[in-house]
Amino acid sequence: MAQIALSAVDKVYDNGFQAVHGLTLDVADGEFLVLVGPSGCGKTTALRMIAGLESISGGTISIGERVVNDVSPKDRDIAMVFQSYALYPHLSVADNIAFGLKLRKLPKKVVEERVEWAARLLDLTPYLDRRPKQLSGGQRQRVAMGRAIVREPQAFLMDEPLSNLDAKLRVQMRAEISKLQRDLKTTTVYVTHDQVEAMTMGDRVAVMNHGVLQQIDAPQVLYDEPANLFVAGFIGTPPMNLLESTVATGDGRTTITIGSQSLTISPAALAHYPGLTSGGEGRAIVVGIRSEDLHPAASRPELETLTARVELVEALGSETVGYLRLDAKAVRPSSHQTDAVDEAVSEHGVTAQRPNFVASLPPRIALRGGETIELGVNVDHLHFFDAESGVALR
Repeated sequence: MAQIALSAVDKVYDNGFQAVHGLTLDVADGEFLVLVGPSGCGKTTALRMIAGLESISGGTISIGERVVNDVSPKDRDIAMVFQSYALYPHLSVADNIAFGLKLRKLPKKVVEERVEWAARLLDLTPYLDRRPKQLSGGQRQRVAMGRAIVREPQAFLMDEPLSNLDAKLRVQMRAEISKLQRDLKTTTVYVTHDQVEAMTMGDRVAVMNHGVLQQIDAPQVLYDEPANLFVAGFIGTPPMNLLESTVATGDGRTTITIGSQSLTISPAALAHYPGLTSGGEGRAIVVGIRSEDLHPAASRPELETLTARVELVEALGSETVGYLRLDAKAVRPSSHQTDAVDEAVSEHGVTAQRPNFVASLPPRIALRGGETIELGVNVDHLHFFDAESGVALR
């Protein structure tokens, strides 16, 4: 096991495109760190630089106490698990798991013992004589994991290992990988675009966008205290509602205006976001509202309220998700810009408006498209961001 440290690491390709900007990360010995972000954000490039599969353009990478900038991949003592499994189709499961050990010319007895140990750990013992084509996707992924763990490396690097699996199997494998990492206590860097994977697996989660590290912290802290608009909009399912707003103060209270409606901000929210009142009267901000902080107004009469029109309803059994329309402008977190296409008019004169607000409501609630509903808002849990920079107003 070993600590992994990246200090001001850059990656610039020959055509001038910079995929990673000044990335600084410290992965503790035995930690499970998840790199998450949308496609093209630089997370896989960062992982490949740690592995030595991509050269770095600046900065330093250390594994343990050793700087590995110029060390070849095979000498870095890491094991990588790929999205595509990368199994040898002509070899048995046992031979696939043992492949790296045989390359190192370990004694046959040692190889057999390690393969048997990995097979027991991963429930692969009945399949050791089979070829990869005779296995399911989840079994193939476990073989790829087995090949990595028998080497007893200093660190595991995993590049979207579950993306080829169906939804149910992804949930199962998520739990298996997390348990395996806890049992082995091996330093692990795991790359995914799926924020649910990131939130459920990582000791800490590093959110990236456009090659820049946005925030790194424990999953719950990212959810409760996003550093900027991008993290707020990316972490959470459904995503946080982000709407243009303005701030006003008077009569000893602070209010925000959302479209034609307003909310009085509680002392708890002001204590959490003291920067909200520092920009003067009428300051433009973005307000963030989590879908679970919205309630049917009749069930929570003590709450501030917003009125919205129902556009679409998804009854999921455990909850009902309402896609709604407020008379306010939604903000795209990737660019901090409002959505320019708020409505479209067909050739028949029918106007279609996009939902711009999502509420997670109790199951079996009666909601119908086209109706207007009143929602109670838990203002203690609101989030506030600067409209220009996107930074949280803390």
